[in-house]
Amino acid sequence: MIHEGTGEVVSRYKYLEGHPRQYRFDAKEGVFNINGAEKLGRTLTFQPIAWRIFTDNILNMGTKNWAELFFIDEKNCVSAVLFHGYSVDNIFRLIEPLYYDDLTLADVVITAIAEKKENNKIQPKGVYYIANFSYKMANPEKSTELKLFATDYKIFRQETLTDIANIKTAYNFYNPFSHAGAYELEPGQMPPLPPVETDADQTPA
Repeated sequence: MIHEGTGEVVSRYKYLEGHPRQYRFDAKEGVFNINGAEKLGRTLTFQPIAWRIFTDNILNMGTKNWAELFFIDEKNCVSAVLFHGYSVDNIFRLIEPLYYDDLTLADVVITAIAEKKENNKIQPKGVYYIANFSYKMANPEKSTELKLFATDYKIFRQETLTDIANIKTAYNFYNPFSHAGAYELEPGQMPPLPPVETDADQTPA
């Protein structure tokens, strides 16, 4: 869209690079929330624009299987939500039938639902929640718009990045470490893109 003051073309979606709005799934209570504070209930519906499924030791939680999904929320903010453990297995069960229909998560609207589980091997029994997923087809025009947006921006979350993550699958996810040069990073600094060589940079032999 066009900015009224400057006339520049700006995105309708808000995104501070590397710092998406954080949605969380509380596996102890079985509720979704925003930034650990604003509770949303037991379901979350969204259309992914980027994602990665990976194994890593992040957020001081030890090495786990993770699924990190990025989406645009109701306030047009680029947002991210993390799942781990059995919830990741359930996401794979969602990806498989889509793959055989030549579709991806970016073509559907997902509803994540908290499902109660019990561990009877301990006393008192343990109660926890995992996320189950269902989907419906998204509006094709909306899907095209979101895909174009995701390819124009570097979609990632700085807090969950490491240089040792084992990424199993990813889509429209920008990994700054894969673009880093041979230099030391300052604490909290993200690796920049390497310089792009042009014909003018090449010296004839």
